[in-house]
Amino acid sequence: MLIDMHVHSDVSRCSVLSVADILDNARKVGLDGVCITDHDTTAVLSQIDEGFQSDGLLVLVGMEYTTPQGDFLVHGPVESLKPGMPAPLLMATVRELGGAVVAAHPFRSWRPTDVSVITPFACTAVEVENGRNNSFENTQACAFARKQTMSGVAGSDAHRLEELGQRPTRFTTSISSREELVAALNDGQFELLPDYHKLASAS
Repeated sequence: MLIDMHVHSDVSRCSVLSVADILDNARKVGLDGVCITDHDTTAVLSQIDEGFQSDGLLVLVGMEYTTPQGDFLVHGPVESLKPGMPAPLLMATVRELGGAVVAAHPFRSWRPTDVSVITPFACTAVEVENGRNNSFENTQACAFARKQTMSGVAGSDAHRLEELGQRPTRFTTSISSREELVAALNDGQFELLPDYHKLASAS
């Protein structure tokens, strides 16, 4: 399954991508699923029914959570997360909830993450290919993930329609729910597409 793991609807103030645009176009750009990860909220749940849509598209809701140490994509039962937690507490809390945490664009120049908090024991994976990063920022993330022996995922970080689906992650198992997504992330049942493997190898 090809899933775009990092999509912002217009619930995020920085995005102009409507839920209708996501639902109408995700299959057209080759996606099997999307994770809507708005900033610090799951309010988009009021606009959609999670799960498979009439055209076969899987829609799941997570969150891009802002911490003082950087941004993290969180998946699982994350609706009740309190805002403003430091990264170590966030990651421990999500683990206790049975979720998964991905370090989002950790080497973005204007919003870098304190990489000392990103460890294989605390964080499930690293976003090594982000559609809004430049190639150097993504290459740094690839190199870091390899050094930490951590898995890498891709995400478009779409805020506009033309960005949707530009950086999918390929899952090697069937997914139909948040629980199955978390299990696949925690079990490493995913891979980058070949072009992104080349990028990681070059680093």
